[in-house]
Amino acid sequence: MSLKAVRLFSIFVAVVGYALLSFAQGEASVEMVSASTAGADSIIVVENEEVDSAYRHVMDSLLRSDSLQRDSIVRRDSMMRADSLRAVMRKRRKPEIKIITVTLGDSSTINFDSIPLKPSLMFMPLVFERQEVYCDSITYSADSIGIDKMGFEYDSRFLDEAMRKTYDERRLRYHIMLNHPDMVAYNLDDLPKPPKQYEIAADPSTRTLKLEETDTDPLAAEIVEELEVPVIKVRNWLHTIDGSLQFSQAYISDNWYQGGNNNLNILGNFTWTVALNQQVHPNLLFENTVQYKIGLSSAPQDTVRNYSISEDLFQVNTKFGYKAIRNWYYSATMQFKTQLFNNYVSNTNDLSASFLTPGELNLGLGMTYGTKSKNGYATFDLSVAPLSYNLKICRENDRVDPTAMGVDAGKHVKGDFGSNVEAKLTWAITPAISWSSRVYAFTNYDYVQGDWENTFNFSINKYLSTQFYLHLRFDDSAERNSDWGYWQMKEILSFGLKYRFAMN
Repeated sequence: MSLKAVRLFSIFVAVVGYALLSFAQGEASVEMVSASTAGADSIIVVENEEVDSAYRHVMDSLLRSDSLQRDSIVRRDSMMRADSLRAVMRKRRKPEIKIITVTLGDSSTINFDSIPLKPSLMFMPLVFERQEVYCDSITYSADSIGIDKMGFEYDSRFLDEAMRKTYDERRLRYHIMLNHPDMVAYNLDDLPKPPKQYEIAADPSTRTLKLEETDTDPLAAEIVEELEVPVIKVRNWLHTIDGSLQFSQAYISDNWYQGGNNNLNILGNFTWTVALNQQVHPNLLFENTVQYKIGLSSAPQDTVRNYSISEDLFQVNTKFGYKAIRNWYYSATMQFKTQLFNNYVSNTNDLSASFLTPGELNLGLGMTYGTKSKNGYATFDLSVAPLSYNLKICRENDRVDPTAMGVDAGKHVKGDFGSNVEAKLTWAITPAISWSSRVYAFTNYDYVQGDWENTFNFSINKYLSTQFYLHLRFDDSAERNSDWGYWQMKEILSFGLKYRFAMN
């Protein structure tokens, strides 16, 4: 055999031997067993460099695991406290970690089959914020730390579990920073200031949207030892005031029960509603409304007066109820309406209407239903009174024909028992367009009297609006008209000022 062949054979043997040795070392498993004695933990010191590397990998995974929720102090010299820990190294695979029991510094144990490496707070970079003190023995209870429940009774187990988890995670991260300061990536004082953030806030007074800067520094606000709970003033009554002054064009049928003329006019409307706060009194319903409308029209064709009254209505509505079931209430209703000023037939001194001429009072006992859409844009109310009393009044029966107002000739009043129903619908079709409708009917089972009022509001801005008002009336107790029969109609198209506010 030549010298060259001997050299090649020697090189081949060396390569094969080195490969076999590396393979044997890769397949070897390392066991680290503690010699635990009663009342004390053993300390295992790892000296082999490869085993030490595997151990550090296991411990880093252990410390980052989301399942490990308790403290285990690990020193930098690769010492650990454990009953049993086995690390299995497999070729071309990431190490699979198996932990049977881990004994912690406070003598409690946690059992694992394996540690799932899920993203959590433990995978975030270590950032030192401030000096902290943690205790091994702590009671995780909302009651034990004096959290004010503000008079409410509730199960605090969920809060206790969240507090325990947060406390353990922060404690584990803090101990890692103390024992491995080289792993601390950032210091809070050295971090740059976060970029400014803004939020959109509405200003109802100016009807504008504003950008306001929000606080992005988590430590900017100091911890307040005692929370100051604001005193919430309970309001039993809710007030809503609605007023408008509009210029209008009106058409009135010649048999309208209050009289009037077709012309341009100025229409004023004032409504005051006082309602019991149902958030405070959910079983009661009490609502009072006072409304007054006045319409003054120019009268160029009237040789006696320069104006006429096209609208004069004073109306009071009261509703009281006690909750029966869900949205239904046992209720008692009252409605009174009349006009305040004298109104005359054009070019004469003949009285057509005045205070309590006509006047009307209605009392009813029954049920009331109320509901609101989920988005709050529409409301619906229904009152049904099987037992009702209706009183018609004609004070000036010597100057006005009482039969035109449903009162017998020569009489001042006429009362009837019967039934009535009233339905109200309010719908905000768009932010600038709204529709309100009211249907009212009374019958004594001999005659029927009803009103259907529709109001469409078109808001231009907060103060200007256009309004279309249509009122149909049916009364077969009055004298029949040759053109309209028992029907009466009023239509008003107006433009002007409108303002609404609430005192809650």
